[in-house]
Amino acid sequence: MLINNESMAKHCSFRSGGIARKFFVPDSIKSLSEFLRENTLPVLMLGLGSNILVRDTGFNGVVIKVLQLNNLCREGIFVIADAGLTLSKLSRYCGKQKLNGAEFLSAIPGTVGGALSMNAGAFGSEFWNYVESVTTINKDGQLLERTKKDFDVGYRYVKHHHPGEYFVSAKLIFPEKINSQNIKELLLERNKLQPIGKPSCGSVFKNPKDNFAASMIDKCNLKGFCIGEACVSDKHSNFIINTGDASASDIENLIKHIQDSVYQQFSITLETEVKII
Repeated sequence: MLINNESMAKHCSFRSGGIARKFFVPDSIKSLSEFLRENTLPVLMLGLGSNILVRDTGFNGVVIKVLQLNNLCREGIFVIADAGLTLSKLSRYCGKQKLNGAEFLSAIPGTVGGALSMNAGAFGSEFWNYVESVTTINKDGQLLERTKKDFDVGYRYVKHHHPGEYFVSAKLIFPEKINSQNIKELLLERNKLQPIGKPSCGSVFKNPKDNFAASMIDKCNLKGFCIGEACVSDKHSNFIINTGDASASDIENLIKHIQDSVYQQFSITLETEVKII
């Protein structure tokens, strides 16, 4: 399915953002490959849109939403998960397979592709700790197998050694050992601490070394501070909430104000987790 001039506010969890020139939803790896072979525009891969803010000026390229690429299976000791699979489904599947370690994924509102792109994490665990290898696709529609050695991976950071490739699937290993985390308890803890159900991107900023972004923002007395209808959450200050009809500019200006305030008080520049397009 190919759409012209699609509002990204429909597809990003901030419920804000400009227009994408083209918007494509592949129903198979084959259709994705065929599309990429013919495409000449810049590409933005999208899952749930839970960690992206598209500026009000929009994206002069093609957004490819991969949610229909969501196959999941087990091959021996490996779990094979497509990029469009939600992390909550992956977590539940591993539980049913009596595999452990994936419990933390239930608390992350994203997809396998997004988790691969940013090394998503929660409750002390990170996605790339469980990655054996990945399948990518390049701009010519060619599928390639890559190992962890092909990437530099860190805290909320992943750098490709082969630019111009996009994640298609991951081969994962989760151990068969005693369950160390309880999914229901994790979700209860998340719901107590985070403004669940409101338009946001989750945590806006990475935690600086030996510190917490939320604590620093609290100490700047920014809880509840708003620019337009973009507001720092009263519940968790590392969340920005769209309280009504916030523009992408409102959200980006609030991000900048938080960074400036924290820098003035702590001489630390907060790095964003959210990707601004």
